[in-house]
Amino acid sequence: MPLEDELANDLREAMRAGEAIRRDTIRLLRSALHNESIARGRPLESDESIAVVRRLINQHHDSIAEFERGRRDDLVAREQAELEILQPYLPEELSRDVIVSAAREAIASVGASGRQDQGKVMKELAPRLRGKADMRLVSEVVLELLA
Repeated sequence: MPLEDELANDLREAMRAGEAIRRDTIRLLRSALHNESIARGRPLESDESIAVVRRLINQHHDSIAEFERGRRDDLVAREQAELEILQPYLPEELSRDVIVSAAREAIASVGASGRQDQGKVMKELAPRLRGKADMRLVSEVVLELLA
């Protein structure tokens, strides 16, 4: 089922159930997808839709970190609730073990020897893992392996 159809069904269910946060979060996601479609001048493909979902999730992670720093527990709770609603719209991500093995292969193929080679390794890994793994986690793993 295409993401837009799934979102329409989930929105309908949230409205019937009276789940305001879920309803608003789905509307936000649908709006972001629609805006991206307008910006590109064509309907989004599956991987482009996933990129929009991932971007919203990253924004929520950033907001949670900022609200925690500002000791705004009420806003942290709301952001976390919205994050939990958005997570199921992403495909299953690669495990850390798979990322580590892919990073080791990339390090060996580019001949990286230290932290200064992180860019080379990420340039090798990004096309293979983008959309399948959180690139922040990939970057962390590469730094750990190069340290």
